[in-house]
Amino acid sequence: MNLSSPALLAAALLSASPASAELSTSEAAIAAAVDENRGDVEAFLEDIVNVNSGTLNLQGVTRLGEMVRGELEPLGFDVEWIDMSETGRAGHLVATHIGNGQGQRMLMIGHLDTVFEPSSAFQAYSVDPQQPGRAVGPGVGDDKGGIAVILATLQAMHAAGTLDAADIKVVLTGDEERPGTPLELARRDLIAAGEWADVALGFEGLSREDGKDFGTTARRSSTSWTIRASGKTGHSSGIFSESAGYGAIYELARILDAFRRDLPEENLTYNVGVMAGGTPAEIDAQGFAVNASGKTNIIAETAIARGDLRTLTQEQDARIRQRMQAIVADHLPGTDSEMEFSEDGYPPMAPTSANRALLERLNGVNRDLGLAEMGEWDPARRGAADISFVAEDVDAALAGLATSGGRSHADGEYIDLDSIPKQAKRVAVLMSRLSQEPRD
Repeated sequence: MNLSSPALLAAALLSASPASAELSTSEAAIAAAVDENRGDVEAFLEDIVNVNSGTLNLQGVTRLGEMVRGELEPLGFDVEWIDMSETGRAGHLVATHIGNGQGQRMLMIGHLDTVFEPSSAFQAYSVDPQQPGRAVGPGVGDDKGGIAVILATLQAMHAAGTLDAADIKVVLTGDEERPGTPLELARRDLIAAGEWADVALGFEGLSREDGKDFGTTARRSSTSWTIRASGKTGHSSGIFSESAGYGAIYELARILDAFRRDLPEENLTYNVGVMAGGTPAEIDAQGFAVNASGKTNIIAETAIARGDLRTLTQEQDARIRQRMQAIVADHLPGTDSEMEFSEDGYPPMAPTSANRALLERLNGVNRDLGLAEMGEWDPARRGAADISFVAEDVDAALAGLATSGGRSHADGEYIDLDSIPKQAKRVAVLMSRLSQEPRD
């Protein structure tokens, strides 16, 4: 669409969909195709859940990519496997459908990998006999249910004839749960797809509460940080003196307590995940394990803490980082400290007016399908996601378009099977309408 401001884009998106519109003939055909294809989609979901694709199982991730390729190529997609062995990961699947070049370019984002490696005891798909509409399995919701929704959407559009004119890219990353490094390379192809697209759609879990579905117009960032504090070691009897100072542990405690007192604001969190102090104290290269030793009568020489920072906008992120650094720099006597932010973090997906207008477009589809309208989900209740890497490049973005369920990342992860056709109908009608809207 390439409009010059979010306000103009939002107005265009809203005006393009009359509030009282009804399903067209082709859109009714979409809904019928989704229902007709439901059994095949669920069978394919079972097949892909039973293929272990833990992030570090490179063979399994590659195998899953080949299975999805086999579903997309018959729909007219040009499918490419992007090898990512240089980052220590399997790779990404990028599929492109060239339509008439006139409508909105749409990017569908999901991921092939799961948190369940081959060593996990949780490996098989099943349908809960006590709840027949519930499917259980490793990654069934995050994100193989998302893959199922993507395929059900595209297959229905193909059956109804609305895929023909649509310009679409599908990017399924192979390392969303544990990104490869350097991140710049690991997300190169996704970012390029975002630069191509006008609209980005994220196919991770649907937010649902009290029987109501919600749309995700924003997701927070995720960045790691490390603080290293140092002090003068010596006999504990000298602590707090002018010559000995306060020691590294007091310096680290000062910093973390100042964070707790001085930084809180809406949509901001800054967790401390691991810490240690002593003489000596150290952290491993991955930043996950710490080791320290010391005695009660020795002033600690070193203290280390590692945590994460989550923000909603780039402005908030830059401002909070500056405030954190200022707190770190206000040292106690006889101490020093420094703070580093990782370079492999996820950026935020800010809640723009255009994103909200796109949700309203989806609500227009909901009305026409006879579904309840979706409210806006609180971004503080969702984690980071790959869609954030393209949010600033596209005109509008909407996430949370996959299945509803629970126990994500844990044994017993499950989805509501009825959410697959419901989401596929919503998205297929929305994308069909967007494909008819001129880019200029």
